[in-house]
Amino acid sequence: MAVTKAMTKAQIIASLAESSDLSKKQVNAVMEAQMALAYEQAKNGYTIPGIGKLVVVARKARKGRNPATGEVINIPAKKVLKFRVAKAAKDAISPKK
Repeated sequence: MAVTKAMTKAQIIASLAESSDLSKKQVNAVMEAQMALAYEQAKNGYTIPGIGKLVVVARKARKGRNPATGEVINIPAKKVLKFRVAKAAKDAISPKK
């Protein structure tokens, strides 16, 4: 089995430009606009249809351990951003049996 690397941003832009009637500059502008919108709307949740969604998850306060000293530390509660992959994307990797 050959090991392949993930596509770079430039490769993604080139591929999308080739498969559509848009130039690389136009595809890049669309991608940049989508990223900006996703960052702006992340606190409300942001869905990319067919790929997945960004969701805000509240983490509880917990105790952790400093690996260097072994000292127990308190980790405060916080909100984190997670990406939930859409079912269609999961099925593309591992089809149904």
